[in-house]
Amino acid sequence: MSHASPRIGRIPRLSRLGWLMGLYAENYAHLMRLFAPDRLQPGSHVSSIGDGLDVRLDVIECHRYTVELRMTYDICDPLTGEPDPSAYLRLYRDARQAETTHCYVGRRWQDVMGMYPPADELISHRLQMNTFLGKWLEYLAERGHGVATLRPSLEMPRAPRPALMLER
Repeated sequence: MSHASPRIGRIPRLSRLGWLMGLYAENYAHLMRLFAPDRLQPGSHVSSIGDGLDVRLDVIECHRYTVELRMTYDICDPLTGEPDPSAYLRLYRDARQAETTHCYVGRRWQDVMGMYPPADELISHRLQMNTFLGKWLEYLAERGHGVATLRPSLEMPRAPRPALMLER
């Protein structure tokens, strides 16, 4: 016969949505420590540490409460001609959160899962993208990228190509 302690039932469990919100907060803290993008002017900025893998941070738009960014290496995919890997980010200044909105040009969550995915599938996809961002930011910090290595680029950020229509 098992006797469950009444305390065990009172321990709160973290939902997947709660986990995702925690990732957003962690990514915000990593991003702010690494590049302080809320202080950057719109345009392109490059972090170079001399290893041949420069990081490009494009500040696409700045609003009162949000900053739209793209972070990528300064190399292009030979098939698409677009920077890869690439993460599009939305920084929420007031909520202190940073969300990966999509990871590749033309590959928003709607392109991957359709217009009406089940909520658990959408949360799983967002968990993957934001876990990827957190690991990437940690890696960049370990390699030595940061505010001190970030310089404005004379090259303007390239606008992403429109997504290709995929046949279903």
